Amino acid sequence: MYNFDPFKREKMKKEHRIPVQIRFNDIDLMGHVYNAKYQEFFDLARIQYFDDVLGKLISWTHKSFIIASVKTDYLQSTFLEDTIEVVSHVTSLGEKSLEMTQHVYKNGQSEPVAIGKTIMVCFDMKERVSEIIPQKWREMISACEPDLDINQPVRKV
Repeated sequence: MYNFDPFKREKMKKEHRIPVQIRFNDIDLMGHVYNAKYQEFFDLARIQYFDDVLGKLISWTHKSFIIASVKTDYLQSTFLEDTIEVVSHVTSLGEKSLEMTQHVYKNGQSEPVAIGKTIMVCFDMKERVSEIIPQKWREMISACEPDLDINQPVRKV
């Protein structure tokens, strides 16, 4: 998997990139990857991003992020024989929410086949309320995203 250590990074943007296997059941009757499968690809990459960046600080059963909004643009078709990878970045970080932008690339191409933007809210799963993103999380995310302005408001998708 992806070897990512935010504390050993220099102040330069390094892409969080993971390969995703396309399976036969991802293909629709037209022979290309079904549009809803891209959400699964984004989910896999998003969870790996947070595991790599926040490690054990995030608990998906206690305090984590929940999805508030998702927008996907499909730019090219993807087929069973293609190899794909998802590149993920936090592109804005607000008080209680963040925006993650993800690109799916196939066969080593420089242009993405799909782009996803997700607004996520920091959420206490036990109390069922949104809350301010912990300062430690903000620091770890910004260490991995040196171009990120941690004081910018999160845009609506």
